[in-house]
Amino acid sequence: MNVILSLILSGGAVFGLVVFAFLGVWGAHLEWLFGVVIPYLAVVIFFVGIVYRVVKWAKSPVPFRIPSTCAQQKTLPWIKYGYAEKIDNPVTTSGVVMRMILEVFFFRSLLRNTRLEFGSGDEITYKSAKWLWLAAIVFHYTFLVVLLRHLRFFTEPMPFFVTLIEQVDGFFQVTLPVLYQSGFLLGAALTFLLLRRLIDNKLRYLSLPADYFPLLLILAIAKTGILMRYVLKADVVSIKELTMGLVSFSPTVPEGISVLFYIHIFLVSVLFAYFPFSKLVHMAGVFLSPTRNVANNTRIVRHINPWNYPVKVHSYDEYEDEFREKMIDAGLPVEKQTASTE
Repeated sequence: MNVILSLILSGGAVFGLVVFAFLGVWGAHLEWLFGVVIPYLAVVIFFVGIVYRVVKWAKSPVPFRIPSTCAQQKTLPWIKYGYAEKIDNPVTTSGVVMRMILEVFFFRSLLRNTRLEFGSGDEITYKSAKWLWLAAIVFHYTFLVVLLRHLRFFTEPMPFFVTLIEQVDGFFQVTLPVLYQSGFLLGAALTFLLLRRLIDNKLRYLSLPADYFPLLLILAIAKTGILMRYVLKADVVSIKELTMGLVSFSPTVPEGISVLFYIHIFLVSVLFAYFPFSKLVHMAGVFLSPTRNVANNTRIVRHINPWNYPVKVHSYDEYEDEFREKMIDAGLPVEKQTASTE
């Protein structure tokens, strides 16, 4: 699909969501709908959708060992199989666990990733993709920090680790209110990932509206959050009263909450509801991926497909017994001679 059309569709969808929330609260005064009903509905869709996807993946048969590897498989004793190979091409459960830890927390396969480029003539070169890895790390961890910081609105008293995260995140204290680095780093990482899809010719050709929409949606969430904190100040006391009511299942909608907050929480609700049905659900899928979570021990253990049904076979001995004379007449070699020819 044309990149401009993809951007128009995905960007238009995000803009339409913003306008829909603005008109719903500012024009129709549907604060209860956008502040209570939609968030509850989004959380239900999120958890039901995640459970559905995980159960569906768990039921998928995996008859073969198909791990993605990038190192020497364990084989003959005189062939090197060191510590790195035990992680990249594990044959034990402990090796798989270590590989999954490095994959989930440090994106190791993405760190080792390379990108192909065509040089002059037929020359092909492979270059590092470390900037992609760095942007992915920054995006995921800053997003996690932002989510954990928001627990201050949903807990009373606030957990100690939330206070610790806020102190580390606002270490520089260059503004009042305190400037949190995570929000701006999140926006920078998202901008890089978006520009990468627009600048890279191959990636731009493969990108669809479903690839741009979550990036633009999360960018909109980050921007509305930054606006509320640093520009258009929000009534934090009223917001916490609303969020605590949601958590305690005794919802109330206080007066004085700005329209921008309802736009923000509506976009977050859309992200939660969209999450299980999008590519973002790889957060759960990585644990069920047979390319990651199985040991590559095909040279050590014989794997028999448990779904194989009994098949009537015709062995070569039976075949030769049936056609031996005809094979001899045709001059074909046989393992056993007939009694008349012996």
